[in-house]
Amino acid sequence: MKKTIQILALALLFHAVEAQHNEEVGKSPWGSTDEIGTLNMMTETSKINILSKVKSGKSYDLSVDYFVGMPSFHSLGDPGYQYWLTHTPHGTVVDNPNGLGEAMNKKVSYTGDAISMYTHMGTHIDALNHFGLNGKIWNGFTPEEHLGNKGWKKTGAEMIPPIIARGVLIDVLSYKGSLPPNYRITAKDLQLTLQQQKVKLQKGDVVFIRTGQARFYEHANQYLDNYPGISLDAAKWLVEEQEIMLLGADNLSFEAFPPERKDNWVPVHTYLLAERGMMFIEQLYLEDLSKDHVYEFALITASLKFKGASGAPMRPIALPIH
Repeated sequence: MKKTIQILALALLFHAVEAQHNEEVGKSPWGSTDEIGTLNMMTETSKINILSKVKSGKSYDLSVDYFVGMPSFHSLGDPGYQYWLTHTPHGTVVDNPNGLGEAMNKKVSYTGDAISMYTHMGTHIDALNHFGLNGKIWNGFTPEEHLGNKGWKKTGAEMIPPIIARGVLIDVLSYKGSLPPNYRITAKDLQLTLQQQKVKLQKGDVVFIRTGQARFYEHANQYLDNYPGISLDAAKWLVEEQEIMLLGADNLSFEAFPPERKDNWVPVHTYLLAERGMMFIEQLYLEDLSKDHVYEFALITASLKFKGASGAPMRPIALPIH
């Protein structure tokens, strides 16, 4: 009996290891030229339908501020946010760059500025080229054929269309009361939270998950430290069983670390982007929606059209429908 149990255990272990390596880039059901994945689920009819349910002018800004010292993913050496003034009212008087003289430059004050930033900072969307598997990104595109010196020729951030869809907040923190450090939100957590909120998901929804991490956004050390995130099984439940269109969360990197698989350091990222063609939004601000118990809304959002980029800033707006 003991030997039989050992054999079964080894078989299960072998199956688990084999399953862990069964990750392949997805081929788009929308065709070989598709560059936007599940956003193809959005139609003119679906957009009109959700907008018709808006009954007031109330709106919620779901984006965060950009400022020097803001939290960002820098573990791999990516640059932080930098801001500097290129012109000041007093400097313009002193330098007279326009050649119009002191009197004019004292009358007409002039301030100008510039920024430098990583494209995956603040409230932003990950494009489908952000992570791949085994040398390919979504739909089988390869860097050898499609990555130039000035960015990707396929699935760049400029391809992401404006998004108008039904949005659903899953307020996991409110349901559970607290989340331990590095907690992985399960499919069961999502199901029980939705049950408490009396909300049902629909095909083509945009789902935002509240971990509460945005409460610490103004304090980078707290925001970056041991944050909770979605688990792979929760992502699979949303994508495969609920057929949602887009995901988002209020933490730094959507999934929790350390990774839940030994053979992939970002299994949720590669599952969504490379395997399923689903983009997602990170570093959302969901506190006001939570406070007002707004769980269903019309979402209107668009990203900056950074040509060839792997991500871009977004400013999502939620319009309550109840």
